[in-house]
Amino acid sequence: MTQTSQGSSFHAMWRELLPIGRHPDSHGYRRFAWTGADTECRAWFQEQAEARGMSYELDRNGNQWAWLGDPAAGDAVVTGSHLDSVPDGGAFDGPLGVVSSFAALDELRARRTEFTKPLAIVNFGDEEGARFGLACVGSRLASGQLTVEQAHRLTDGEGISLPRAMEAAGYDPDAIGADHERLGRIGAFVELHVEQGRALDLSGDRVGIASAIWPHGRWRFDFRGEANHAGTTRLVDRHDPMLSYAETVLAARREAELAGAVATFGKISVEPNGVNAIPSLVRGWLDSRAADQASLDQVVGGIEKAAREYADAHGIALDIVRESFTPVVEFDHALRDELARILGKEAKDTDFTVPVLGTGAGHDAGILSGTIPTAMLFVRNPTGVSHSPAEFATEDDCVAGVLALADVLEGLATS
Repeated sequence: MTQTSQGSSFHAMWRELLPIGRHPDSHGYRRFAWTGADTECRAWFQEQAEARGMSYELDRNGNQWAWLGDPAAGDAVVTGSHLDSVPDGGAFDGPLGVVSSFAALDELRARRTEFTKPLAIVNFGDEEGARFGLACVGSRLASGQLTVEQAHRLTDGEGISLPRAMEAAGYDPDAIGADHERLGRIGAFVELHVEQGRALDLSGDRVGIASAIWPHGRWRFDFRGEANHAGTTRLVDRHDPMLSYAETVLAARREAELAGAVATFGKISVEPNGVNAIPSLVRGWLDSRAADQASLDQVVGGIEKAAREYADAHGIALDIVRESFTPVVEFDHALRDELARILGKEAKDTDFTVPVLGTGAGHDAGILSGTIPTAMLFVRNPTGVSHSPAEFATEDDCVAGVLALADVLEGLATS
């Protein structure tokens, strides 16, 4: 199939999916787990699967699967990503991988590829964790990294639990849990994703292969002070947790710069949250990531130490809770090398190169890496912006990603 006709396949699907969950004011996406927008995305996925004659199934954790061939045969080659978003996120993070998976299948059918292994496309649920505060819920449940008890304790900002949200969306929350039998059918999982950074843009490459995911985690800092009147309480008499929080945010930036890492306080909750009231509680969430565990420990340890010193100085009580953590993920070396071999072979006598690069962003492929062989492909992002409506990839680069994924799937599923 020519690049032009392949692009038509990709863009027809892209146009269908694009309006779902898009906010008219921010132009960002609000596709949160078990909401109306999520339901529309799921319906779109099922329609794409059935339109291609694939067998469709929903697993016990709400992950969607579309199959060619007999899943029970084992050693399946699986691709896909997720369709949910962060608050006011971009169009490409997640959906690019799902749309590209169906488009790659269209390309392989045009080539009349005959598969010797089962092939599947998956949409993992609640990857971003925007609603319940924990990323990769669907893949964590499937792999057993999130227990049923832990999942049942997850609640959103309105106090609605994960089981209640699933039930309201028409799913059975009592069915969730580890799905080792299903994952045991998979011989390789390859996830295509827009790059969340500028490495490919700076190198001039359209597509890259992931080497590893940095260790990363989320920590909640609860600064507890004393609520009081903003107009009548002398500064010297205040126990204002906002001061300690603000100083901790600045400390996070300093510690990250020293270690060559990243640290972000991107979410905050304030009580009583009044303009004319000194807060009684400031709750902030830290996201930190580094190239290695020692650097991450240095950053988070330094932030915690500074936060406690600031809290003590202002008479503030402080609790710090690690809500999630993912150690460094080295993608399966044999699978990674096979992707490089396949794409390197295709790149001969062309200007197409395939660099190998690390990433600070977490993905379902990283969660599953401890259970099955996984690998990732990245598509160039010319601005490096992600988790924002400004997230972008050009049409030519998207099609290049589809063709690269098609080559990989053909190489893996016909060997």
